[in-house]
Amino acid sequence: MSSSGRIGGEYGPVRASIDVDKLNAYLTQHVKVVQTPVDVKQFKSGQSNPTYFLTDARSKRFVLRKKPAGALLSATAHQIEREYTILTALHRHNTQSSTPPKHRVPIPEPIILCDDSSIIGTPFYIMEFLDGRIFTDVRMPGVDAQTKRECWLSAVRALAALSSLDPTALGLSSFGPSTPYFPRQIKSLTRVSRAQAEVVDVNAGKPTGEIPRYAELMKWYERNLPDERKTGLRIVHGDYKLDNMVFHPTESRVIGILDWELCTLGSPLADLANLTQAWAIDPQILPDTVAGTALAGFKNNVKDAPISLEDLEREYCRLTSQPYPIPELVFAHSWMLFRLAVITQGIAARQARGQASSEKAHIYAQIFPLVGQLAWIATGSEAKARL
Repeated sequence: MSSSGRIGGEYGPVRASIDVDKLNAYLTQHVKVVQTPVDVKQFKSGQSNPTYFLTDARSKRFVLRKKPAGALLSATAHQIEREYTILTALHRHNTQSSTPPKHRVPIPEPIILCDDSSIIGTPFYIMEFLDGRIFTDVRMPGVDAQTKRECWLSAVRALAALSSLDPTALGLSSFGPSTPYFPRQIKSLTRVSRAQAEVVDVNAGKPTGEIPRYAELMKWYERNLPDERKTGLRIVHGDYKLDNMVFHPTESRVIGILDWELCTLGSPLADLANLTQAWAIDPQILPDTVAGTALAGFKNNVKDAPISLEDLEREYCRLTSQPYPIPELVFAHSWMLFRLAVITQGIAARQARGQASSEKAHIYAQIFPLVGQLAWIATGSEAKARL
C-alpha cells in the first residue's frame, strides 16, 4: 500500500484457470485493439465473477470478466451480459457530443462481449483497465482529511449523474421491471430470508434463526413504502459503495464505477442509502472484529467520519434538483441494512451447512442479528417509543 492510499486492485496468479491459447486466438481474430499474445493474471478481490488482468504485447492493460465455471446456483446471478449491456449504454451516453462533462457517468470503456463458451469455458467480456485507487475501508486510513472529503463528494456526484439519467432515453426501458423497486425487493428478500432462517447447523442441530424484529420490520416497511413516483424509474447500480469505485491516482475524483452485476431499474435512493450506509451503523453496537470491513460505521462516532452525512445528502439533492432533506431516506437506510442482514444471514446459513469459503465467514455469520437490530433502529421506531 502506498502513501497515496492505493489499497485495491491487487492481482496475482490465475486461480480459476482459462485456456490462454484459445483466448489469444479469439483476440487476434476479433479484438484489434488488443495485440496478442496477452499475459494473464487474476485479481485477488472476491468478485462473484472471476476477473482477470490482461497485459498485451504492447504493454496495454485490459480487464476480462467471466462467469464462474460449472453449474450456477442462481439463474439471475453472474449475468456478465447485463454488465456489458449497461456499460455499453452508458459509454454511448458519455461519448455523445451533446452530453456535458458533469452528466457523464464514470465507467471503464467496454470493448467486446463474447457469448461463445467454447473459448474459455463461459461467456466473458473485455473492458478498459482503469489505473487508480480503490479504497476498501470507508474510513480511508492513511489519506488526509481534505482528500477523504473530496473523494466522498465525488462519489455522490457520480451517483447523481447516474440517478439523473432516463433509462428509456438510453435504450434501457426493458433492462428491468418498471414496477416499484422496494416492493419487489421486499418480496424477493423476505422469501430468501425465510429459507435461510430454517437452515439447520450440521453440528449444533439448531436452525440459523430469524433476523431480529423481522415481523415488526415487515409491518413498518409496508406502512412506510416510499412514493417512487417522486424520483421516477432510474438506473440502480445495486451495490453502489466506496470499494466499487476507482479513484484517479492523484486527484480526488471517481474515474470508474465497477461491478454492475446487480444493476436494474428502480429507485435511486437505494444506491444513495447504500453509499452512505456507514453513517447508519453505530460501531459501538458491533464487535471489534468487524473493524475495517464493510460494517465499519460512523453513527455516533463523528471523529472518524470523512464528511458529514448532511453534506453528502445536500450535495446529492442539489445535483438532482430535489429539496433537502429526503424523508424517504429513512426507509431506504433501514431497508439497505435489512438487506445487509439478509446477506450476513446467508453467510451464517452457509456456515451452518459447512459451505462457507471466506476466511471472514465466521465473523459475518455471528453478526446478522446485530445488523437486523441496526435496521430496526434506523426506522426510528425505538426512539419514538421512548418518548
